[in-house]
Amino acid sequence: MEEKSILTSIKKLLGVDEDYTQFDPDIIIHINTVFMTLKQLGVGPTQGFKIADNTAEWEDFITDRIDLEGLKTYIYLKVRLVFDPPQSSYLIENIKEQIKELEWRLNFQVESTEGGL
Repeated sequence: MEEKSILTSIKKLLGVDEDYTQFDPDIIIHINTVFMTLKQLGVGPTQGFKIADNTAEWEDFITDRIDLEGLKTYIYLKVRLVFDPPQSSYLIENIKEQIKELEWRLNFQVESTEGGL
């Protein structure tokens, strides 16, 4: 079953237990920063989007769009780089390359779809 909560699913990808809330404020700040970046890429609601806790769900952000699932990976990778960066510079560069590709693909997907998100 797919995790619906944005915060919970990003925490899971980061390896943080759902019940451990000590880092929630930090992770939320980083997630919201990525939402700002996504808005500038043309992805997301025109008025912007932010979360405050674990009640915001992916469906709240991407509504019924099934062609933007890559944004979940994008948000995870961006948050990982600031919250828990790898020790290896090779891995950091690899993540940065994945982020660049996802930025291009998400922007392309939104621009190529009439009306955007």
